[in-house]
Amino acid sequence: MAVKVLIKRKIKDGKLNEASKLLVKARYAAMGQQGYISSETLTDCDDPNKVVVISMWQRIENWNQWKKSGLRSETEIEFESVLDGPTEYEAYNLGLML
Repeated sequence: MAVKVLIKRKIKDGKLNEASKLLVKARYAAMGQQGYISSETLTDCDDPNKVVVISMWQRIENWNQWKKSGLRSETEIEFESVLDGPTEYEAYNLGLML
């Protein structure tokens, strides 16, 4: 079953340009991963430093494999310098689980 993963980040003041480049880098890396479907980036209307990436995967196992990968870990280390707090993750199945 397809899943959507919300990745929530708070960017430090003055670091949006750098964060944008890292988001693009991470997206391109994810595109080559098994089970990746799509992703989009949202910015909070009231606080442009609050960013949510919604990525869609064929299965939660695909997301988990990508999340634990060395390539993604390298990108997350780069993100640490631009973040104002920890990254938060939420995973959701599409549809109700009846």
